Amino acid sequence: MQDDKTGGVPIRTVKSFLSKVPSVTTGTDIVQWLMKNLSIEDPGEAIHLGSLIAAQGYIFPISDHVLTMKDDGTFYRFQAPYFWPSNCWEPENTDYAIYLCKRTMQNKARLELADYEAENLARLQRAFARKWEFIFMQAEAQVKIDRKKDKTERKILDSQERAFWDVHRPVPGCVNTTEMDIRKCRRLKNPQKVKKSVYGVTEESQSQSPVHIPSQPIRKTTKDDIRKQITFLNAQIDRHCLKMSKVAESLIAYTEQYAEYDPFVTPAEPANPWVSDDITLWDVEMSKEPSQQRVKRWGFSFDEVLKDQVGRDQFLRFLESEFSSENLRFWLAVQDLKKQPLQDVAKRVEEIWQEFLAPGAPSAINLDSHSYEITSHNVKDGGRYTFEDAQEHIYKLMKSDSYARFLRSNAYQDLLQAKKKPESEQGRRTSLEKFTRSVLLFERWICKRASGSHCSRCTLTTQPQAWAYVLLVRGQEGWTPPSTALGAVWWVHLLQLPGKKAIELYHKINWLRTIADLKKKKKIQISPVKHCGSHAALGHELILLCRRLLLCAEGGRAAWVLVMWPRWRVC
Repeated sequence: MQDDKTGGVPIRTVKSFLSKVPSVTTGTDIVQWLMKNLSIEDPGEAIHLGSLIAAQGYIFPISDHVLTMKDDGTFYRFQAPYFWPSNCWEPENTDYAIYLCKRTMQNKARLELADYEAENLARLQRAFARKWEFIFMQAEAQVKIDRKKDKTERKILDSQERAFWDVHRPVPGCVNTTEMDIRKCRRLKNPQKVKKSVYGVTEESQSQSPVHIPSQPIRKTTKDDIRKQITFLNAQIDRHCLKMSKVAESLIAYTEQYAEYDPFVTPAEPANPWVSDDITLWDVEMSKEPSQQRVKRWGFSFDEVLKDQVGRDQFLRFLESEFSSENLRFWLAVQDLKKQPLQDVAKRVEEIWQEFLAPGAPSAINLDSHSYEITSHNVKDGGRYTFEDAQEHIYKLMKSDSYARFLRSNAYQDLLQAKKKPESEQGRRTSLEKFTRSVLLFERWICKRASGSHCSRCTLTTQPQAWAYVLLVRGQEGWTPPSTALGAVWWVHLLQLPGKKAIELYHKINWLRTIADLKKKKKIQISPVKHCGSHAALGHELILLCRRLLLCAEGGRAAWVLVMWPRWRVC
């Protein structure tokens, strides 16, 4: 702002009648510079900002004690860095007395005291009556030094010194910008702090001046003070303090880690089957193996394992292999205890105590003596939080020991690195969910072929529990389903054909076992028939027989079609 060469405020020497005014600028120039460089459109806002800067003493009018900014030709001057408020000045009353006394020694019109300054000088003279001679000698020494300086330099320095005292001892009615300074508040709380003097003169006795608040006398540091300081510093060492940069890094790392699991950031995979045509989610839910993305989340923290039902099951199997499953079972039992009705809490507390903590318990857990004593005392008056200390101890034990070994175990690594099975191995599955992925294609083909065979008010339920009927249809020799239905139609040969791999035989046997198991559990009803009709009327036949299971009992080399078909809700 003061550098005129790089676009600062223009500073110049103004010539007047029989005199010169060095190093000044106008209020208009300052306001224009603020509007240009700070992108301020309103001149009033620029004037207000300039007034705030002037109130702190960085810019001051050369002919007025009131520090304010005016958008006119009033001359302003920049304060010297030595007098900036950022230097944390705390001038004493003796410094102010020396300054006022020095001005009375110079017979110049520009250095005459104002009325309020003359009143302050009289009060200070009464307050420092015993040391006024010393103050007067200091003022004389300062005047002698100033007379040796150049006239222009002395004129600038006098105005800067006056502006400094206008900030720290303002005109009555003006706001004291240093009155509520935080550094002064700190000084009042710490009376041992040595004050900084402008002229190198320290106040030896307690001031009685009404102009400034007196300070408390300085006392020597004692052993008790040092002990208190050591105790305070030791407490600060144990205090958990984080910088804002570290907190921001932690939040960014957490957000990046969980971004792929946030549906607002990353689209969910698989998609919601209720708002899309993709039914992969049902396959994943019915599958016995967790997805790779789900397993990866278990490695984020121990809490992620405990929140996931499949994760808890996998972790429990791992603990069983290490003969320490009682730790997790105890933790889960305590979690379940907190959800029990009040009438069952006492009974459940006794059961947990007898199973895990009582002498000779069948599944005794390893607790330290302190936690065991607290838990033993709490059991006498059982409540939901009786085992809180023991649960916390077991949690920390599993987190620091068992969880780390679980992440390094082969079982977890196999789940984490599991890849999609090739198509040749997909037939090994022995459950009916393998048909749900593409059954909609077959459904559309059937509905198209039999569009005129049912009422327009009939609806087809697509809820998971609606897939209830399995059809075994004997096809004609050489008959093949349409291409759109290939995804949902699977051919099962009762006899192994030449050239086929032996794996297909196990495929057939597994499917037969699945059907027999469903029949045994009375989930399906088998009704044998002699024939199913020709392939031309296949769509109509399936619509009519969708509530029965068709099983052609004839063997041989004939082909069999295994289809899962949704249940019709007939009007």
